[in-house]
Formats: sequence, C-alpha cells, structure tokens
Amino acid sequence: MNDLLETMKQINQKPIDRSASTLYVDLDGTIVATDTLWESLMVLLKSNPSAFLRLPFWLLRGKAFLKRRVSRHVDLNPCRMPYNEEVLSFMRSERQSGKEIVLATAADRKIAQAFSDHLGIFSGVLASDGSVNLSKENKLRAIKNHNGRHGFEYVGNDFADLPVWKEALRAHLVRPSRHLLSSAKKVAAVGKVFNSSEKKMMALLKAMRPYQWVKNLLLFVPLVLAHKVDNLELVLKAFVAFVIFSLCASCFYILNDLLDLEADRQHPNKRFRPFASGTLSIKTGLMLAFSLGVTVFAISLFFLSVPFTIMLGIYGLLTTAYSICIKKIPVLDVLILAGLYTHRILAGGIAVDVPISAWLLGFSIFFFLSLAFVKRYTELRLLLLNNKKEAEGRGYIVEDARIIQTLGPTSGYLSVLVLALYINSPEVIFLYKNPWVLWLLGPCLLYWVTRVWLLAHRDQMKDDPIFFAIKDKISYVVGVLIAAILIAATF
Repeated sequence: MNDLLETMKQINQKPIDRSASTLYVDLDGTIVATDTLWESLMVLLKSNPSAFLRLPFWLLRGKAFLKRRVSRHVDLNPCRMPYNEEVLSFMRSERQSGKEIVLATAADRKIAQAFSDHLGIFSGVLASDGSVNLSKENKLRAIKNHNGRHGFEYVGNDFADLPVWKEALRAHLVRPSRHLLSSAKKVAAVGKVFNSSEKKMMALLKAMRPYQWVKNLLLFVPLVLAHKVDNLELVLKAFVAFVIFSLCASCFYILNDLLDLEADRQHPNKRFRPFASGTLSIKTGLMLAFSLGVTVFAISLFFLSVPFTIMLGIYGLLTTAYSICIKKIPVLDVLILAGLYTHRILAGGIAVDVPISAWLLGFSIFFFLSLAFVKRYTELRLLLLNNKKEAEGRGYIVEDARIIQTLGPTSGYLSVLVLALYINSPEVIFLYKNPWVLWLLGPCLLYWVTRVWLLAHRDQMKDDPIFFAIKDKISYVVGVLIAAILIAATF
C-alpha cells in the first residue's frame, strides 16, 4: 500500500495533458471502502459522547453543516483507512497517461483535503463546505463549474452518482449492485467496473462471530453441576437461553468492532474483519446490531424471565463500557473479561432457576482470569514479533508480557486450588456418590492450564484461548477425561 502511494506521488510530478478529459473520483465507497462520515461518527461516539448527543441539532441545519461540525471534533487518519487497491491502481495508470485527476466528494473539505494530501495525486478537491452538501446535482454543478465545457469521466459507487454519470463521457463504477449497474448503463457509457470478490452474506455471518458462541455453553454449567440434565423442561430453557445469549453476544461483537475500527486496522489479523476491511459498511453493522438487540430482548422477555433479561442488559452494558473505555485500563480489562465468563454462568443459573454455589463462582473467576491473561499475553507477544512497542487502543506495552506471564498461570493454579477445597467440602457428599474420584480433576486441569501457557510462551497460541481449545485435539481429550471423571463420581 505504501509503495503504491509513493508511486502515485511520483507520477503526480508528470505534466498534465489538458486536451484529455478530466477524471473526477469520489471518496466514500470508491477510493476508500468505507464512509468517512460514519467513520467520524464512530470516533466521535467513542471519544466525545457529549458532542455526539448534539448530532440531531446539527442535522436540523442540514447534512453539510452536520459534516462540518463533526469534522471539527474528529481527526480521521487517512493512513488507517481501507483503500480500494484496484481504484488506486486505475488512478495511477490514468495519471501516468497525463490525465488530470480531481477528488469530488460529499465529504467535508477538511476530511477531503486530508485524503488528497495523503494520496498526493489530485490536482484539485471538490467537497462539501458546511453549507452545500456536494452530492447528486450539487456535485454535477460543481464539476461543470470546475471543468468548464471540457469532457470528464467520473468514478463513483452509489445511486446518488447517477446525475453525474449521466453527463460524463464515461462512467466507472465501484462495487455496484446489479440494480445500480443496470441504472448506470441506461444513462451513461459504462467504462471500468470494479467488483468485490467478497460475499456479503458470508461477511455478515463472519461479523456475528458464530465461533464465539461456544463460550455461551457456560450457561449449561449450572444445570449440569446440579445434576438436572434429565429434566427436559429445564434443558429446553437452557437451550433457549443459549440461543438468546449467543445472538446478544453477536450484537455487541458488532458494536465492539464498529467502535474499535482504527485499532483493528493496525492489528495483523483483526484488520481483515468485515468492518475494518470495509467489506461491510458501518451503516449495515448498526442496522444488524439494532435488529439483533431488539429481537433477543423481546424473545427473552417472552420465553424466559425478567431477571434473565436484566442479565442480558448487564452483559450489554459491560461489553459496551469495555469497548469504549475499560479495554484501555490495564488489569481492569482482564478482570472484566473474566467477569463476563462468570456472568454467563450466573445467567445460566437464573435461566433454569438453579442457585450458583460460591465454590463455582470462585473457581470460574480464577480460571477465566487466567485465560484473559493468556489473550493479552499472546497479543503482546505478537506485537513484539512485529517490532511494536505498545498495543494500539490498549494500556499495555510489550514489557508487560513478563508480569502477565507470572500472573496468568498463578491465577489458573488458584482455580485448581479452589476446586480442591470444594472437593473436600461437605457439599460434595450430597451431590456425588464417589466424591474421591473428583480428585482426578486436579491433574487434568493443571496439565491443560500449564500446556496453554507453555504454547503461548512458544508463540503457538495464535487465537483466543477458547477458540484455540475448539481446534485443539488434546483439549478435547482433556474434556472427555473430565466428563468421564464427573460421571464416575456421580454414579
């Protein structure tokens, strides 16, 4: 990407052929695979919530005024945007042939100028100025005023560009829908068509992160440990709770991705996520998150209970607070992550009306705190391998990996200690016929926790530890052994 931009800047030094048609290029959805206004709104929501609340009043004075006010509160970094590489290459070849290239966008001039300076290929910038929103006929009028009677070509991506294409010598379309492409062909001579190879439905599914739903199996833990898995009604309730919680989690995963776009784009793996890469628009993400949120809370109230719905609400508040600010606070972030796992167990108990023991809470807090530390440790190790000093959007520096490497295993071993104290408690006698068999759980958990940290230290832990366990054969073996031990102790 940097090499391409440098080449474009070098090409811009070549003389312009004034006899050739001018190429006008849109910004949002064309040069960048995102919308700079929505990007700015996400940054504003995260960095200045009080200013975000003024949006309705700004919008009353027009969209151009809204864009101007938002741009004053937000500084978008052009270096950290998902660019359409094919469009950049096309612009490079056109400029190399001597054609003049002008940025014509409905984005505010401050933002447009920042992108123009970064790319270094445009001879001029046409943009919204706080009073006129440069879209549709307004953009066409600005292009004609700028271009005089000369012919021009235009690169765009939306139905709002149809009036411009209608007057252009040639229309170039970026990622058009079939309907848009058909409409453009009726009014203009279509030139280049830049299509995306990404499948939208697959991208939507990916954004929901269904692989993360395995974490919500924790909702079944209270039912299993209370030995009530033979109660079909309770099992059905637990399953409904699992589905609801999974969809609720997907809702907030999407919101988290939208609030964390800039940091994700600096991550070697997260930059490929649908919203960070621009495969899905921010508007699509917000609509999907809203639809999921309304659906899950309605179903929860209808099929389960008010207390369980309150637990969903608490989960949503915690994850949103985590995305906005808590993730920047060292130690507190991992405590909240561990708490969210324990929260699932509590929600599962409420769903099936089974009390949660203090032993289970103690074990889960220490165990999941260890896994949360694993997640942070692997991220810091990845930064070290990429010669970076600190985590983007986090409160950690790479040197913190040393202390995390101590705290993480210690927390995991404390969870095994809590388990040992539980096995030696009077409560076990009432639940298990052969409680002594439970002592075999200790070596299994000690082995698994130690192995996870050993692999993390060797840089062989590339995923979230839960996701790692899903793909790890040895973790399945340990899981089967634990299940067999619990069955042997029960019967």
